[in-house]
Amino acid sequence: MKKIKAGIIGGAGYTGGEMLRILVNHPDVEIAFVHSNSNAGNFIHDVHTDLLGDTDLKFTDELSIAIDVLFLCVGHGDAKKFLDANIIPDSVKIIDLSQDFRLAKNAKTGSKTFVYGLPELNREAIKSAQNIANPGCFATCLQLGLLPLASKGLLNNEVHVSATTGSTGAGQSLAATSHFTWRNDNLSVYKVFGHQHLNEIGESLKQLQPAFNQAINFIPYRGDFTRGIFASIYTDSDLSEEEALKLYQDFYAGDPFTHVTSRNIDLKQIVNTNKVFIQVKKYDNKIFIISMLDNLLKGASGQAVQNMNLMFGLDERAGLRLKATGF
Repeated sequence: MKKIKAGIIGGAGYTGGEMLRILVNHPDVEIAFVHSNSNAGNFIHDVHTDLLGDTDLKFTDELSIAIDVLFLCVGHGDAKKFLDANIIPDSVKIIDLSQDFRLAKNAKTGSKTFVYGLPELNREAIKSAQNIANPGCFATCLQLGLLPLASKGLLNNEVHVSATTGSTGAGQSLAATSHFTWRNDNLSVYKVFGHQHLNEIGESLKQLQPAFNQAINFIPYRGDFTRGIFASIYTDSDLSEEEALKLYQDFYAGDPFTHVTSRNIDLKQIVNTNKVFIQVKKYDNKIFIISMLDNLLKGASGQAVQNMNLMFGLDERAGLRLKATGF
């Protein structure tokens, strides 16, 4: 089989680096170019030093359209600017990792229409899509914790969420809250009740439960670890624990990366993988769900490659059989 030629825009950042780490070992992909204005001419491994010995590619500031798929690993707002400034043939599939095209009202730019790329929700649409808006990391984690309930019209009460993310979720650019001296041995909340991912979460839940109009009370935390999201979710429910567990297991039965259990779970089980672990429990009248993933993989670059695999008719797991840290 002819290999898929892939280009990466924004290859020097966290998501670009994770994309490279996956694609250099993907059996069906050839990296055609990695674009970075600030690092043009430098070896990839000068920036992503762990890739020494894996690739001798250099960054370029030139754009080639002799590719099959283009990954946009750029900041929010920059993907639309890039597409407005560059002519990308409609024959090139685009997977955007920013938030620019995730909402229905923003899903079209020029001749290009973007499909929301959450495989557990839109797998069939992704298979035939030309362009994908990759979901946000918090959005992926929380949606996967709630979609089974929405699928049966059971989200009829307020939802309460506390979720902690690693420092890589803030991106590579330094800010006061991303310096080691501030983040280490520290914990804080931010964007309380107003996180930007709530909009895409609401759209996905309404896709399965059109009448959903309940509040999602979301408290995001900055954790003092590097990567991963650990979310605790609860809402009132008449389901028994056995019924809830079966609902979740049945809903994700065909999904290779989303796994449901009633056992206690911890973040190290999924860090450095494309997996999502979901724990389902019942306490009195409340269903309690833990959903966790690696924010740079299933929450970003891993899910983007999963979408690419679906778009090109590959094994969904190709290049994504990754090993957890374990301990």
